[in-house]
Formats: sequence, structure tokens, C-alpha cells
Amino acid sequence: MSNLTRPRKRILGSFVAAMIVALWAVPGDATASPTRFDPLRPRVVVAQRPALAPTIPSFAVDLPDIPPGATFRDTEVLAGFGCTGGNQSPALRWRGAPAGTKGFLVTLFDVDAPTSSGFWHWTVFNIPGTATSLPAGAGTPGNAGLPAPAVLARSDFGLSGYGGPCPPAGERPHRYTFTVVALDTADLQIPADLPTAAINVVMRTHALAMATRVVPYGR
Repeated sequence: MSNLTRPRKRILGSFVAAMIVALWAVPGDATASPTRFDPLRPRVVVAQRPALAPTIPSFAVDLPDIPPGATFRDTEVLAGFGCTGGNQSPALRWRGAPAGTKGFLVTLFDVDAPTSSGFWHWTVFNIPGTATSLPAGAGTPGNAGLPAPAVLARSDFGLSGYGGPCPPAGERPHRYTFTVVALDTADLQIPADLPTAAINVVMRTHALAMATRVVPYGR
């Protein structure tokens, strides 16, 4: 994300707020602190003793154009806020999703963003359970490579689709986490403009397994 003012987010409706409280306001270990980003534990503070995320199986995800240890290419960096990239989402391929998978959700999250809750750069939900990949550029609204009936949600930039990395200049490289979640439903039945933090609350009740890949980027 940029070091400039974050775009104003839509205020959650009362039904979403009630859902978040109901799902998260259960006893947990108040002294525990996560040591790494877990997309099944959205960073939304709604109780003093948040529940810990359940442990679920994992599968594999690859970024064919970004080898392990490599960083984003210029074509995948944000165009704006001082960055001059192509703002094209990279290709993803996954394998090993469990039996019973009916749909997928994909996210890109910056755990090191200078905010209190990180920064969501990309969310796609209702990806068909038969899918095993997303082509480069699938995060651009209207791109034919996005498999129907997948939906591009709003990023924390306030726009639908992919928003590439653009961390504040001079900071240590940020860790950008790509996550693919296998779901037990083909349709999350949520609006496209629902904030990703709330989408994740809905998603975690349907998650069967997840795959993650971290890509560092700094400037």
C-alpha cells in the first residue's frame, strides 16, 4: 500500500458487524500473539479475547512468473502513489485441494503495511471448484481470464480488482501473502463491495484447506 492517506472504506452494515461479533467474541488466550500472518484470523478487533483460527489442511500454490525467493516484477507493481508499474496480477497455479472442494477464494495481503490491520490488495471469491489456476491479469475488471462466476471484491484502495504492491520508499521489504482457500461452497452469497476483512469472516466458516506463498517487495 502507499504511505499516503488510505482510501475511505465503506462502513459495515449492522448485519455484518453482528456476524463478526458472533463469530469472534468467544474465549481465547488473551496473552497469545500471532507470529505470522494467518488469513483465517482476520485482523479485526472486536473482543478483548479473540478466538484463535482453526488448524486446517494445506495444499500448494505456485506463482510461475515469480520464482521462490524472487520479488514482484514491474508489470505487477501498482501504477500510482509514486509507483509506476503495470498493476497486473500475476498468474497463480494450485494443486492438491481436498475432496469436496466446491469453490476457491484468492487474496493478497500486506502484513507489514503501516496500518493497524494490514492492507488487502486483492480478493477474488466464487472461483469455481474445478479451477486450478488464474492467468496473469485476472485481477483486472473485465479480464476474460477470470473464470465465471468469480467476483473481484474491493481492495483496500477502494477499487474492485487487483492493486499491486507500493510500500513506502525506504522501508524494509514488505511481505505480501498470496492465499488460496479451498471452500465447501461454490457461492459465498455476499456482495462484491463487502470489505475483505468481513469476507474472510464468512470464508472461515467454509474453509477446507489453504495454500500460501509470501513474496517480498520494497523500494
